[in-house]
Formats: sequence, C-alpha cells, structure tokens
Amino acid sequence: MDGKQKQERPKIGITLGDINGVGPEVIIKTLKDNRILNYITPVIYGSTKTLSYYRKALKIDDFNYSQVKNPGNFLYRKINVVNCWEQPMEIHAGEETEEGGKASFLALRQAVKDVKEGLIDALVTAPINKNNIQNEEFNFPGHTEFLTAQFEQQDSLMMMVSDNLKVGVVTGHIPLKEVSAAITTDRLRSKIKLMEQSLIKDFLIKKPKIAVLGLNPHAGEEGLLGQEEQEMIKPVIQEFKNKGKLVIGPFPADGFFGKGQYKNFDAVLAMYHDQGLAPFKTIAFQEGVNFTAGLPVIRTSPDHGTAYAIAGKNIAEPASMRQSLYLALDIFKNRISTPKEN
Repeated sequence: MDGKQKQERPKIGITLGDINGVGPEVIIKTLKDNRILNYITPVIYGSTKTLSYYRKALKIDDFNYSQVKNPGNFLYRKINVVNCWEQPMEIHAGEETEEGGKASFLALRQAVKDVKEGLIDALVTAPINKNNIQNEEFNFPGHTEFLTAQFEQQDSLMMMVSDNLKVGVVTGHIPLKEVSAAITTDRLRSKIKLMEQSLIKDFLIKKPKIAVLGLNPHAGEEGLLGQEEQEMIKPVIQEFKNKGKLVIGPFPADGFFGKGQYKNFDAVLAMYHDQGLAPFKTIAFQEGVNFTAGLPVIRTSPDHGTAYAIAGKNIAEPASMRQSLYLALDIFKNRISTPKEN
C-alpha cells in the first residue's frame, strides 16, 4: 500500500527564479508547511546555498531539505534540492544582477531537461527578471515563449487561473503599439482552440463557455472605433459557433468585468496582456496562477514578478506559489484521468 501511495504523489519541479527576488522566500514559506508532502514530492531546482541563505535571513527554522545526489533519485516525504550550479553566486536581495539572471536560467534549463526525461511530472517556475536572464539560449520575452520553443509547439496560451476566473491572452509580451497587427484570424483561431482544449483536458469542463473580448473601446462600436472586431474577431467567433462551440462575443472589456459578466463563463479570452491581466489581478491577485496551456507538460507559475522592492524583507505572501503547486497537482490528476486520443 505504501508503495502505491508513493507513486500517486507527483514529482513537482520548482525553479528558484531570480535569486535576488521573492522566489526563494515564497518557495520556503510554501514548503515549510510539511502537510504539502502528503500530496506531492517537491523538487527545487537551484542551490542549497541560496536556500540556506534565505532560511537564515528570514529566520525560518522549520524548513529542511535533502540534496539530490543522482538525477531522479528523489526522496518521498522530503523536500528535494537539485544544485544547478557549482560556482558561488552572490545574493543581493532586491537588486537586478548579472548573476541573478544566470542562476535563474541554469535552474530553468536543468528543470526543463528533467521534465523532458520524465524525472519530474510538472514544472512550477518562480519569477524571473526578463531582462537579466537573456543569453544565447534564452532570447525570449519570458517563460511562456521559451517553454513553447523548448517543447517544439507552434503555439501556446498564457492563461491566468483562479477559483472563479480564467483569463487567456491572444497577444502576450509585446509592445501595445504592435497588438493590432498581431491579431490575425489564424492567431485568434489558435488561441480559442487552445483555450477550449485546455478547459476540457486540464480542467475537465466538458463543453466550455468562452467569452471573447473586443480590442477597441466599446468593442469597436460597429466599426466606428476600429475595424478589428468586424473584420477578424466576429468572423472567427462565428466559425466556432457554426461548429456548435460556446464561444461568445466580442464584449467591451470595461463593462464585461465591471458588470461581473465573467462569472457566466468558464474562461475569458482577452486581446492583449493588460486588458486581461489588470482585471484578473484586481479580482484574484493573492491566489492567481499563471498557467501555460497547450504544452505537452504542465507548467504553472505565481502571477507576480520578482518584486525586488520587498525581496528579503520577510513580507512576501506565498499564496500564489502555493496555488501554483496545487494547480499543477490538479492538472496532473485531470490529465491522467482523461482518456488519450487515438
């Protein structure tokens, strides 16, 4: 019986993120409650020295871990740590440093390697600094785009998830002035399809009801305030409706959230980053999770950044990291319970 129970605990890889941000702090605060070990086997990718530094700095005594000696040799009911670099990395909490970027990439690279090899079952990424992580191997706007390329997917969907709200974005980390040109019928079709498939497979919603937002104020006001709704968004929505899909819109974004219409849908597709994430973080900031839909592996992340301003001050809230772990666990269970397609 014990062996069976062990196998049912998914191995969740957790990257340390920027060592000068709040990543190490929220990881320690989340995992120090050892009840979580009843559900998962956590594997932290980073450095025992970094964790030791923060454990002392934050005066958190009830946090213990085991260093992984051999790849994949993880201990059940223990917090496992994979050392991803040998050289000393200086920690300057709250500062952007070159070493902080290097460390965050080394942890991410090792975790991706292990998930590809099946050593871990899911990946939870602590926040990185999108500037200092850039190098020859990481030339991407963020985690989502890097992982999409690593797993050789043509597309993926950044989806913010909480208990009562799921928001995806058609365009992600691009300048606002480039958004209109980036919204094409092909991209819209792809994002709606990815959202629908994820809601079915990852959240076990049999017939998802999806709201699509307009791009322009008042969803274009029948062409008076912009043509994107008339020329692209409405025709694509109609295509899905013709196939019997519950895809509805385009809705004016302000009224849609202001009136609480999101409560009538399983998920919302926004046209650009802030259109979706600003209301999401207003409604669900503490427990929100960033989930990458459309990947063959499970990847979640807290919905906050490195938060340099509060790093190392013992005031970072771990709720979003905790929810990221639980969402990864839930999606893992949902995926293995869904019959594979032929």
